[in-house]
Amino acid sequence: MHKLTIKNLHVSIDDKEILKGIDLEINSHEIHAIMGPNGNGKSTLLSTIMGHPRYEVTEGSITFDGEDVLEMEVDERSRAGLFLGMQYPQEVSGVTNSDFLKSAINARRETPVGLYDFVKSMESNLEKLRMKPDLAHRFLNEGFSGGEKKRNEILQLLMLNPHFAMLDEIDSGLDIDALHIVANVLKEAQNERQMGLMVVSHYERFFEFIEPTHTHIMIDGKIVLSSDASLVRKIDQEGYDWIDAKRADEKVEKRPESIASSVLKEALGDTHD
Repeated sequence: MHKLTIKNLHVSIDDKEILKGIDLEINSHEIHAIMGPNGNGKSTLLSTIMGHPRYEVTEGSITFDGEDVLEMEVDERSRAGLFLGMQYPQEVSGVTNSDFLKSAINARRETPVGLYDFVKSMESNLEKLRMKPDLAHRFLNEGFSGGEKKRNEILQLLMLNPHFAMLDEIDSGLDIDALHIVANVLKEAQNERQMGLMVVSHYERFFEFIEPTHTHIMIDGKIVLSSDASLVRKIDQEGYDWIDAKRADEKVEKRPESIASSVLKEALGDTHD
């Protein structure tokens, strides 16, 4: 079993703190949904785990199977078994989809993958995702539709076979039929390979298909609430305002207790300068 552990993670961009103490533990057989309003650190969390150079870790740790992820280069994180499906996949002119995938696979192996095995696996996974066969021979993401780019990210996941995958709004740009296909393929791969998943999405429908084991709500760079899949349905029905109200109520409830405690200590002479 594989385990990703995040402890007290603080991350800044250009001296602005984005993540403010994230604690999270994900095992290989689990699916963790990450939800929250836009601009609250969800994509930052995934990019930081994968090693994006723009994000500066100022405090905390990330380990994968006990190894310090923050000490690894991006390619080392990939070879260790981490994968990031991007929200905005980049186009790479001059490099075919198949050449890119073959190079990525070989970078994780001691001996190069055989041509027959590679082609067989590529064709099988293209068929699972109901992608056009010619996409394998086109330049990486060049001229792809939004939905084709997202399915191509899942194709990479299937071909690279990571231990742990992070998906950043992989469902955006997919119509309902493609959404169902991608979710089924993900669920099948997760069950067969006991792969850990961390999935960022705003849509209850996608989570309904993949059935997360855990759900976390991120607001202002912190995980403020965690539960099971039922939390996804509550967010879909009621939004996030009730969470803000709940946090405000908790602060109000704590304030009189704090004041009373201070007064009591002062009366008893139990103060320390």
